[in-house]
Amino acid sequence: MSTEPRLADVTDPQAPQAAPSDDQAVKETLEDYTLRFAPRSYRRWTPMVVATTALGGIAYMADFSIGAGIGLAHGTGNALLAILVAAAVIFVTGFPLAYYGARYNIDLDLITRGSGFGYFGSVLTSVIFASFTFIFFALEGSIMAQGLKLGLGLPLWLGYLVSTFMVIPLVIYGMKALSKLQVWTTPVWLLLMVGPLVYLIAEDPGTVDRFLAYAGTDGDGGVNTASVLLGAGVCLSLIAQIGEQIDYLRFMPPRTEANKRTWWTAVVMAGPGWVVLGALKQTIGVFLAVYIIGEVGASAAPEPIQQFKGAFDAMMPSWLVVPLAVVLVVISQIKINVTNAYSGSLAWTNSFTRVTRHYPGRMVFVLVNLGFALALMEADMFSFLNSILGFYSNCAIAWVVTVATDIGINKYVLELSPRRPEFRRGMLYAVNPVGVVAFVAASGLSIAMYFHALGDTLQPYSPVAAAVIAFALTPLMAVLTKGRYYLRRTDDGIAEPVLDADGNPSAVGFECHVCRQQFERPDVAACRTHDAVVCSLCLSTDNLGDHVLPAAPAVRPDQRVSSSS
Repeated sequence: MSTEPRLADVTDPQAPQAAPSDDQAVKETLEDYTLRFAPRSYRRWTPMVVATTALGGIAYMADFSIGAGIGLAHGTGNALLAILVAAAVIFVTGFPLAYYGARYNIDLDLITRGSGFGYFGSVLTSVIFASFTFIFFALEGSIMAQGLKLGLGLPLWLGYLVSTFMVIPLVIYGMKALSKLQVWTTPVWLLLMVGPLVYLIAEDPGTVDRFLAYAGTDGDGGVNTASVLLGAGVCLSLIAQIGEQIDYLRFMPPRTEANKRTWWTAVVMAGPGWVVLGALKQTIGVFLAVYIIGEVGASAAPEPIQQFKGAFDAMMPSWLVVPLAVVLVVISQIKINVTNAYSGSLAWTNSFTRVTRHYPGRMVFVLVNLGFALALMEADMFSFLNSILGFYSNCAIAWVVTVATDIGINKYVLELSPRRPEFRRGMLYAVNPVGVVAFVAASGLSIAMYFHALGDTLQPYSPVAAAVIAFALTPLMAVLTKGRYYLRRTDDGIAEPVLDADGNPSAVGFECHVCRQQFERPDVAACRTHDAVVCSLCLSTDNLGDHVLPAAPAVRPDQRVSSSS
């Protein structure tokens, strides 16, 4: 734990001790600071190691399927514009979220709490994010099952089981294991992905002309707004990927004068910059799909295993083609699905702990998330992929745009939202109407449009509606409420500043008098009933509310807990 100066043990001898479940919760969450602020004492990685680990998590094959599906339906021109539009939106909205995650060392749920939603209001968005992780786990698992069927002859149902259960041992260990996995597998994955594309273009430049001229099954080759927006809506379902990027970026080291250039490069590259690689993969998916149509036929074109089998077949001996295609799919599935399982378990656990005030253990929700994913795979979600992603994108867009707008507009322009993010129980209102109203209105109306409730003409514009409504309502609600529902109180009862002189979260240590563990300054607050501090998780699991500070900022400066020993 931290070796920084810390508060002397000033606990009351009659202070309540941690229940066994709370003690187990503390021990488990200290592996990778599940549900918590990530302290400086744990964040020992360099910015580039964190960035490489974060980017390793986007090695998924779904982009190839998404790009292929859009290209086959709407043609190459519409597909490329759709990919570009979606990438621009994802980059712009992802930047403020990535910055806050890296700067203040908290995940997207903790950011959401203090950026317009409130302590319980963000439970809604945690469920949205958890849904994202099991939908994409199912998608990647389906792709891997297709590879195992081709390479080993396994039936799909058995491939689904294999792809689900093989990630469990890897996801148990959190950031320490994931960083090693992602760093060591990334070079192999890049070589297998980029090599075939370069070879095909070099050997047959005509493949580029055929790719650019492809008209699609639903169009005449011309560009039209409806097709672009329908395609962009599918791509925008990936907007919630920024949450998984932040699950890694929260482990960034403090930003200083010495490392600020590297720090910013890592944050931009691994934060919103993930979409650059994502858009490139979607484009490759369109390219390979058009190539496969000419070689094999349209039925196999959306399947990544068939795309890369066809590409490898053009450049390698036949005996090597299937093994290499299977290796690529398996590596990709492992790299992304350990992240999906990890991030999904954090989201489910976070929601459950806040609502029930009980921590059941993160592994419980690893299994819950995998159960949902397996059910989707067995239901053959791959066959109606675009419909699922098109619907889901409306919720994801509304959420991410609401939080990004709160940070960019409400915090820095209107100054109605506190600039430093707050996430601790007692400091926030249960529900903040700013984010909740904006999110519910934007997602509700856009979903209605998606299902043709407002007519066929407006249906393709549902993603645009989700973004525009969220962007407009978030500052409007802040102005109408005058920002009064962001903070339940402004004083957490501790004299030590939360941020150090460089604006980074303070590393000064305090002992929680409930669980008796050391935590850094941003993760604790004064106790309501004792002259001591309580960590954020013990506040979350406090069933009686004995430790939670009252709404009124009643603690006077001379009553604050001192940080001197």
